[in-house]
This record gives sequence, C-alpha cells and structure tokens, in this order.
Amino acid sequence: MSTVKKKGRAGTYLAIGSTLFAAFSNVKKVRNARGEQDTLQLVDGLIRVAAVATGVALLIRELREAHDDDILTG
Repeated sequence: MSTVKKKGRAGTYLAIGSTLFAAFSNVKKVRNARGEQDTLQLVDGLIRVAAVATGVALLIRELREAHDDDILTG
C-alpha cells in the first residue's frame, strides 16, 4: 500500500504545499549568502533547496502511484 493511501490525498497536497513554502525560505537564504559572499552558507542553502526539490518530487510520485492504483482497482 502506498503512503498516499495512509495519509490521504489531502494530506499529500498539504505536505507539498508546506514543502514548497520551505523552499521560499531556503531560496531567501541562498540570496542572502550570495550578497554576503558567504560560500558555506551558500552551499548549505543550495543543499537545502535540493532536498526540498527531492521531497516534492517524491510526493508527486506518490500521488501518481495512488492515481494509477485507483485506475487499476476501479
């Protein structure tokens, strides 16, 4: 059983929304690090943005798998 079935589609959409909200915070961190020319903060911010992007991709995959399951089970 996929994770979407356990928490529901609404929960998955909420998770995507909150993850995207976190992305805006991390992009701001990257911008500030560029302005201050702080390489370590910049690398940290970029890693966080990559983690957010991966998280959203995983959630979208869960939604697609749940949709495919719905089609197969009717």
